[in-house]
Amino acid sequence: MREAVSLAGMVLKSGPVGEYDRRLVILTRERGKITAFARGARRAGNALMAASQPFVFGNFRLYEGREAYSLASAEVRNYFTELAADVEAACYGSYFLEFADYYGRENVEGAELLLLLYQSMRALLKPALPHSLVQLVFELRAMAANGEYTAQPPKAVSDSAAYAWEFIIASPLESLYTFVLKEGVQRELRECVELNKRRFVDREFKSLGILRELQG
Repeated sequence: MREAVSLAGMVLKSGPVGEYDRRLVILTRERGKITAFARGARRAGNALMAASQPFVFGNFRLYEGREAYSLASAEVRNYFTELAADVEAACYGSYFLEFADYYGRENVEGAELLLLLYQSMRALLKPALPHSLVQLVFELRAMAANGEYTAQPPKAVSDSAAYAWEFIIASPLESLYTFVLKEGVQRELRECVELNKRRFVDREFKSLGILRELQG
């Protein structure tokens, strides 16, 4: 048997397979998006059960197969269980996982997207930050990480909105969620981000639809 590899990552998707297993999609720092099977993870008391859920962030010890990995163990650093206490935050978080799944690539280092995802989940738990602003920052920076953005806002906006656009694209990931915007400036930025998404993103996201229904 091959030696196990240790990969830092976050579980993007988890679904049942067979009678007791789970199929996971994990965004990893070292190898981008991977598929892994957690054998027996649906058995009561199985050691892999807790680590085989969406939002789980940590170090995963896996055996590499020809088409997928097998999860042997996990050292969980954050379950993000607090999101479950806030339905709206949980919907935003699920949308971020879907968006990361869309942009994640196999066998392509995913350090920037993974750190962005982690920082964005943490930002959702900060009462001072509007969830809608966290969404804008996450979307724009994720597109920028994939090279799908314009250096300047795609329409004429105020100096404040233009500065916010440039700040989100260029700032260190650890500094992204250190500001808030006035309502009018955030509205301008939202229009620009939506224009950018319509240009570069060719997919509808289920969690975003649920979120819109929730918000009425």
